[in-house]
Amino acid sequence: MYVEDVVSRLRELYPNGYFHINRDPFYLLISTVLSQRTRDEVTIPTTQKLFSVFGTVQKMAEADVDEIQELIRNVGFYRVKAQRIIDISRIILQDYNGIVPDSMDELLKLPGVGRKTANCVLGYGFEQDVIAVDTHVHRISNRMGLVETSDPDETEKELEKVVSKEDWKDINGLMVLFGQNICRPVGPKCDECIMDDICPKII
Repeated sequence: MYVEDVVSRLRELYPNGYFHINRDPFYLLISTVLSQRTRDEVTIPTTQKLFSVFGTVQKMAEADVDEIQELIRNVGFYRVKAQRIIDISRIILQDYNGIVPDSMDELLKLPGVGRKTANCVLGYGFEQDVIAVDTHVHRISNRMGLVETSDPDETEKELEKVVSKEDWKDINGLMVLFGQNICRPVGPKCDECIMDDICPKII
C-alpha cells in the first residue's frame, strides 16, 4: 500500500524519529504555543530560555507579562503569546491542580490551543495515538497524494483513515524532519528524495 510504503521509507530515513529535548506535557504545551508561526530553530532555544527562568506552572502563572515578553521576543507574535502563556498557566494551576489535562476536549479550552497544539501534547507528552497536523504534515500529505484536503483539520481526519493507528503519533515528527530537510515548501529536493520513484509530485 502506498501510504505504508511512505511511512516505512520515512522511518528508514529517520530511524531515531523526531527527538524532543523535553517530553513533559507542560513544557511541550508552552513550546508548541511558542512554535506557532515560528521556525523550530527559534522556538527551541526560546523555550529553553523561558523555562530556565520560569520552570514550573506556578512560576509561569505568577510571572509578569513584560518579563515573559522579553524572554520570548524572538518568536512571532510574542506579545500575544506572552499573555497566553500566563493565562494558560493560571488556568492549569486553578482548574487542573497544576497538571496539564490529557484529553483533547480539555486542552482545547485553553487559550490559543488548537487541535495541532493539543495533539502534539497528547502524542509526545502522553504517548496517545493521535496525528498532529502542522504545516509540514498538511503540505507533504497533499503533495504526495496521501490526502486531498484544504485545511489541517481535514487532513487529520483523512490521514486517520489511511494511516495505521500504530503510526499516528510518529507521523508528525517524521514529516517535520522530512519537510525541513527534503520536501521543503519552496525548492523541494526531489532529486535527493527517498520517495522520488513513488511520489506523484503534486507541487
